[in-house]
Amino acid sequence: MRVLGISAFYHDSAAALIEDGRVIAAAQEERFTRKKHDASFPHHAIAFCLEAVGAKLSGIDQVAFYDKPFLKFERLLETYVALAPRGFRSFKMAMPLWLKEKLFQKSLLQKHLAKFDADFAVDRLLFTEHHLSHAASAFFPSPFEKAAVLTMDGVGEWATTSAAMGDGNRLEIFQEIHFPHSLGLLYSAFTYYTGFKVNSGEYKLMGLAPYGEPKYAQLILDSLIDLKADGSFRLDMSYFNYCTGLTMTNDRFAKLFGRPVRTPDELLTPFHMDIAASIQAVLEEAVLRLTRSLAAQTGARNLCLAGGVALNCVANGKVLQDGRFDSIWIQPASGDAGGAVGAALAAYHQFRQQPRDVAVGDGMSGAFLGPEFSQEEIEQRLRATGARFDVLSEDAMIETTAVALADQLAAGWFQGKMEFGPRSLGARSILGDPRSPSMQKNLNLKVKFRESFRPFAPAVAREDVADWFELDGDSPYMLLVAGVRSDRRHMMSPDEQALFGIDKLNVVRSTIPAVTHVDYSARIQTVSADTNPLFHRLLSRFKALTGCPVLVNTSFNVRGEPIVCTPEDAFRCFMGNELDMLVIGNCILRKEHQDSALKRDYSAAFTLD
Repeated sequence: MRVLGISAFYHDSAAALIEDGRVIAAAQEERFTRKKHDASFPHHAIAFCLEAVGAKLSGIDQVAFYDKPFLKFERLLETYVALAPRGFRSFKMAMPLWLKEKLFQKSLLQKHLAKFDADFAVDRLLFTEHHLSHAASAFFPSPFEKAAVLTMDGVGEWATTSAAMGDGNRLEIFQEIHFPHSLGLLYSAFTYYTGFKVNSGEYKLMGLAPYGEPKYAQLILDSLIDLKADGSFRLDMSYFNYCTGLTMTNDRFAKLFGRPVRTPDELLTPFHMDIAASIQAVLEEAVLRLTRSLAAQTGARNLCLAGGVALNCVANGKVLQDGRFDSIWIQPASGDAGGAVGAALAAYHQFRQQPRDVAVGDGMSGAFLGPEFSQEEIEQRLRATGARFDVLSEDAMIETTAVALADQLAAGWFQGKMEFGPRSLGARSILGDPRSPSMQKNLNLKVKFRESFRPFAPAVAREDVADWFELDGDSPYMLLVAGVRSDRRHMMSPDEQALFGIDKLNVVRSTIPAVTHVDYSARIQTVSADTNPLFHRLLSRFKALTGCPVLVNTSFNVRGEPIVCTPEDAFRCFMGNELDMLVIGNCILRKEHQDSALKRDYSAAFTLD
C-alpha cells in the first residue's frame, strides 16, 4: 500500500511517500524551486516521490494532507471575535486569501493533484490534524514499540503543545495547550525582537545565546509566561502582537526590556546576547518541566519529539542529560516539512489500521530520502555547466578529499541521496578541518556569507563519539548538543575569561576549536557505517591522517539559499563562494582549475534570512 503525504501553503512545503509503512522518499519543495521555505504546493517534490517508486498518482492508495484547514479558519475567526476590534487590519489581510484558497483546500488540492492524475478522486484525500501529523512523524519511524510523544511548535489548528502515547500502530493525543499560548511563538517573538527573521532565524537566536548571560530570564518568567511546575503555561498576551497585528511584539514588550526592536542591519550588542541567553534558558526550563511531567504521568521510558521547538538541539540535550527517559528519538524534519511524513504514516496506521514494524535504528533511513544522481548523470550535468573536473576511483576520491581537508582546505561534498529536513548530514555538505582555529570564521564569512558567531557542527564516526564528546549514544540527525570532553578542552586564561560577547569567538577552547562553541558545547552528528558508509569512510581516512575522527559539517548553501539539490546547484554555489574544492560523486573540482568567467556574486542571489 502506497500513501502520499503533503504539507503545503504555510511554510516549508514538502511531500513524502510511504510504501507498506516504510518511508521511501521525501523532499522539500524549496530544494527544487530554490526559494527558501517555499510554501507553494509541492509539485516538484511530489513528482520526485512518484518517480522514486516508478508510480503515477493513479497508483497511490491514499493522499494525506498534514492539517485541517477548517479548524485553522475556526481559530482565526474565534480569535478575531474575542479581540475585536483589535486586529482588524491583519484579519482584513488574511480573509481574501482564506476565502479564495485556504478555506476550500480540498478543492484546491484536488485541482493541483489532477495535474498528476486527471481522474484523481477526492475520496482518496484525507486530512489529519497538524499535531497528529507531527506526533506520527516522531513515533511511527522511531525505534520504539512504545513511547511518550511531545510535540511543541508555533501553532497547528488550535494546539501549540501536545502530549501523546504511542503503542504499536496506535497513537493517542491525551493533552494539549492551545493558541495563543505557545512556546514556539514565544521563542519566535524574541527572534523578531532581536532582529532575526521569524520561522527562519530561531536557530540564530539559539546560537547567539551562549555569548550572553540569562540576565532577563526571571523577568520573562515574572512578566511574559506563567510557567507551572508541570510545564503547563500561559502567556500574558498584553505584550504580544501576533494575534491582532502584523508583528510579533508590541511597544509594551519593548518597554519591558528597555530597548526597541533591533533592525536586521543593526550591530548585535551584549544586550541582544543576554536576551538570547535569557529566552533560551526559559525555553529549556519549560521543556524540562514538560518532559518530567510526561515521564511521571505515563511511566514511559522512551520519548519522541517533533514540532519546530524540537529543532532546538540545546534544549534536547538538556532533556537527554536530565535522565527521565532512557532513550530519546527526534524526527529529523521536525518542522512543517516533516508533517508530510507524519500525515502519510498517520493515514497508514491510524486510518487504514495497518500494522507497524519497528525499524532497527529508525525508519528514516538516516534522512537520506531525496534525489540522487548516477556517476554518468553527474558527469553529463557538470560538462553542460562548463565545469572542469577529474574523475577518480572511489578509493582515490576518498584519499584526495581527506588529504585536502587535512591541509585545511574547505570542500563541498555531494554524495548519494539528498537529506530530508533542515540539516546537511553528509550528502549535501560543506566540510572542513575542525582543528583549525580560523575555520569557523572563514567558513561563516567567506563561504556561507553569514554572521561570524554562528557555530558549526562536528560530524564524528559513531564509534569515536564518546572519546571526544560528553555523549555516548546516537545523534544521527544533529539534534543533540553535548559538551566537548574535558580532556580535549583548553583552559582559558583570566584575560580570556574576562572577554564578553563576540570577543569570545577568537578564543581557542579545545583541540577542535572550529566545532567548539563558546560554552564548550557542540551540536553533534554521529555517522554510522550502516546509514552513510561513504561519509564514514571519509571520517575514518581523515582520522588515519590526523588522529582526529571529526570533521566540520555544515549545509551546502550560502545564506538565504536552500541546500543544494542537483550537481548544477552545487557547481553554481561553488563558483560563487571561496570553497577550495568540490567533490560530486567521484568527480573532483578544484577552484583554480575552473573558468574564471563562470564565477559569480552568489552572495547577492538570495534574500537574506
